[in-house]
Amino acid sequence: MMKITYPLLLINFKTYTEALGNKGLNLAKIAEKIAMEYNVCIAVAPQFVDIKTIAENVSIPIFAQHVDSYEPGAYTGHITPESIKEAGAHGTLLNHSERRLRLDEIEASLNRCKEINLICCICAGNEKIAKALSILNPDIIAIEPPELIGTGISVSKAKPEIVKNSVESIKKINPNVHVLCGAGITNASDISKAIELGSEGVLIASGIVKSKNPEDLLRQFAKVLSI
Repeated sequence: MMKITYPLLLINFKTYTEALGNKGLNLAKIAEKIAMEYNVCIAVAPQFVDIKTIAENVSIPIFAQHVDSYEPGAYTGHITPESIKEAGAHGTLLNHSERRLRLDEIEASLNRCKEINLICCICAGNEKIAKALSILNPDIIAIEPPELIGTGISVSKAKPEIVKNSVESIKKINPNVHVLCGAGITNASDISKAIELGSEGVLIASGIVKSKNPEDLLRQFAKVLSI
């Protein structure tokens, strides 16, 4: 499996039908092709049931979309860090605006992931939350104002101060944390602007998953990231 490097393009498949089953596998293969062609790091976060199949068929990093803090045992319906790692995941998202957690839950899940060396990308809706999360020493924090998610209005252009200020605040508290931005990313100029503001990559979902030509769009993104 390829190692995670920066800048990072992390594609969240969410539960879109366009990225379910074989469609998700095909999208992951496209991401792998572009990653190798441009020597950039592209990771994907498939739906849980597709993690193992995708991990067995591509070499790019795989993330889960969520994980619980429970240890293996009698915890019906919960997702343990061990289960996603066994399936082939390299890391996980936590606290996405569509799967929010309390701070104590985030910390518990993060600590469990650290126990078994799973990368954690924790989402934050604003600078205040990002600063609080940076103290927990996660691997990655993704700045995603929830009001812009899925709108096609890029955070890097609509609210550049959130990205810039969050990056500065996080790095001041914990320079080891990598910072991504997301919400409304749809074109190469959005990514270019995000990098200009200090972001070390982007978290994207519908912009790629629902694109009529994801390969062409990923190629445009990769060109920006490979500069």
